[in-house]
Amino acid sequence: MRIRDWDPNLKVRLYSEAMMNITFWMFFPFLTIYFADEFGKNKAGLLLVFSQVFSVGANLMGGYCADRFGRKRMMVLSAIGQGLSFLVFAAASSPWLHSPWIGFISFAVAGIFGSFYWPASQAMIADVVEEKHRSSVFAIFYTSINIAVVVGPILGAIFYVHYRFQLLLVAGFVCILFGLILAKMTRETAPLHKNTDLSADRKWYYFLQNQLKDYALIIKDKTFLLFILAGVLAGQTFMQLDLLIPVYIKDFVENQTLFAIGDWSFTIKGEQVFGIVLAENGFLVALLTVFVTKWMDKYYERNVFVLSSIVYAISIVIFSQTHWIWGLIMAMAVFTFAELMGAGLQQSFVSKLAPEHMRGQYFAAASLRFTISRTIAPLSIPMTVWIGYSWTFFVLGFLALLSAALYWVMFVHFEKKSASLGSS
Repeated sequence: MRIRDWDPNLKVRLYSEAMMNITFWMFFPFLTIYFADEFGKNKAGLLLVFSQVFSVGANLMGGYCADRFGRKRMMVLSAIGQGLSFLVFAAASSPWLHSPWIGFISFAVAGIFGSFYWPASQAMIADVVEEKHRSSVFAIFYTSINIAVVVGPILGAIFYVHYRFQLLLVAGFVCILFGLILAKMTRETAPLHKNTDLSADRKWYYFLQNQLKDYALIIKDKTFLLFILAGVLAGQTFMQLDLLIPVYIKDFVENQTLFAIGDWSFTIKGEQVFGIVLAENGFLVALLTVFVTKWMDKYYERNVFVLSSIVYAISIVIFSQTHWIWGLIMAMAVFTFAELMGAGLQQSFVSKLAPEHMRGQYFAAASLRFTISRTIAPLSIPMTVWIGYSWTFFVLGFLALLSAALYWVMFVHFEKKSASLGSS
């Protein structure tokens, strides 16, 4: 499906989100290092865990609200909320005020608004794209994000250290502008919901009760529950891209010569190695997502999901065994291949399981594998103090293998359920 044939909503989002994501990735990869320097590794890791707890609840509520009040409304609210949070973060990093605590709270609030945005945005794609084209559309949006992952950190490596205040200020205004563009240029796509009566005679907890009832129905879907659990375990590996990996590189990778020609050589600092490795990840994803997604479409989903987790485990082992820049580059190539294998297929798999009137909630519940992973993953930073880097990497690799086993069990259950429905 060509982009020119897309629904206008998706065209507006594709280009506007690209602008917002580039700005975001100019400073986001460096925030773990910033908080670790300001608070220490132990406290920074625990604070990042704490900040993500609220995002889990916001994510679930975001899916409920996307189904009840509309995709567009929630996306506009989320984009503007993120923008205001970044403006406060900018003020806390300004020449007139230095407050890491205000910065951290603003970062946490921005994460909450981001959790509101995700399920609505994914449900909108499922609303307007036929099932046969969904994996490719999801893959293109994923590619767009990773183009930002290439461009953003490169620009951030140049400007972040000396211009953090200005970057955060720009990010805030860009998010607010994005929200206004969504409000003006997109339409609502959510199917009409029959139970939107929220009249005054309802108790204050009616909204929460209905939300919990709907999610209870989702959790009873054993296939879907196993999908989330396996994703959370795998997520402990891929969430380390902007958590453990930058701290590991900062601690162990010294100045190195990237390449030499005769008497001339190009030497980079340890901190710059992370920028190169992160840019490599984004570049490979931007270049290969659509190709790998089409390639993986030829294989049974079970084999792709299981193999992806195994390759994640291999990549994390390679990371743990090298401080050499070219070894890290190779590890990141393996890591990225694992990421690409399930990039489009997993979202398409969710849309296959979700009833039309509950797509927002299913995508919200599915993204729990990201929000819960993001909640637990920062523990890897204090774990390096408690048990050392080697054992921390070993634990992450083991969790990735455990996720592969859970994916296998999930598909066994899925096949039995499909067979019984087919025979009835």
